[in-house]
Amino acid sequence: MPLPKVRKAVIAAAGFGTRFLPQTKAMPKEMLPIVDKPIIQYIVEELVAAGIQDIVIVTGYHKRSIEDHFDDISGDLRANLEQGGKLKLLEETDKIADLANFVYVRQKGPYGTATPLVNVHHLIGNEPFIYVFADDLIVANPNCYKQMIDLYEETGGAILPCIRLTSDAQYDRYGVLGGELISTDVLKMDTIMEKPGRAHAPTDFGSVGGYLLTADVFDYLEHGQSKLGPDQEFYLTDNVIQPMLDDGKLFFGCKVKNSVRYDTGNKLDYLKTVVDFALKHEDIRDEFREYLHAVLQ
Repeated sequence: MPLPKVRKAVIAAAGFGTRFLPQTKAMPKEMLPIVDKPIIQYIVEELVAAGIQDIVIVTGYHKRSIEDHFDDISGDLRANLEQGGKLKLLEETDKIADLANFVYVRQKGPYGTATPLVNVHHLIGNEPFIYVFADDLIVANPNCYKQMIDLYEETGGAILPCIRLTSDAQYDRYGVLGGELISTDVLKMDTIMEKPGRAHAPTDFGSVGGYLLTADVFDYLEHGQSKLGPDQEFYLTDNVIQPMLDDGKLFFGCKVKNSVRYDTGNKLDYLKTVVDFALKHEDIRDEFREYLHAVLQ
């Protein structure tokens, strides 16, 4: 029996972005610009390029501008661009609403990375799907999500994208996978350890960038949530994925080939991301490079 296709994705975008206050008091952190696009649009474009058709964005009460961004442009803006002869810009802006089928869900439930998935079960159904965070961007060739889907189609299991950990600081920052090495870049998982430190880490597979999950995750989400105590946080790795691994469910870690990861969730890495993307942006890269040379002299 053929595996069901991966056609849907869930983007978690309900956080408050407190590291960027006061900027994020009124603007969602997912809408912070990387040159001329918000962070979340880059995530969406990567998903669509990998074949995703339906995207569920889990938001909070303060995230309406995300919905507006992926809606049709207003009549006033359209008229302004047409009158100004900015037809190429109009065409590029028009395409945003047609990137995918978008659905928005307001997050309800305990704090933690598992809660957005509880909120979207009725929309995902029995299909495999990709689950990502809107501030975690991996640029890769082939596309990171395409690499995940290819490995899912080869193995039939859930997939966690990974980077190779090389420093002590990274072992203190990332979840680390354990299990049986299938190849240089693929690991059949039997455990995931949150920030274990280098001395206790089972491998150098650092978990980043989200998940490709199969539909049986929802049974474990329901069970995990039922066991939560009052005010207890609900995390995907500890409360859901590890119990699935203990029951023998198939999970694989995949070191993403030819990749650069950008964590835009903190100020320094966000600024690094903006600089890297600006240096590749055709409209401004040469002048920006000259500016940086002048500043750094």
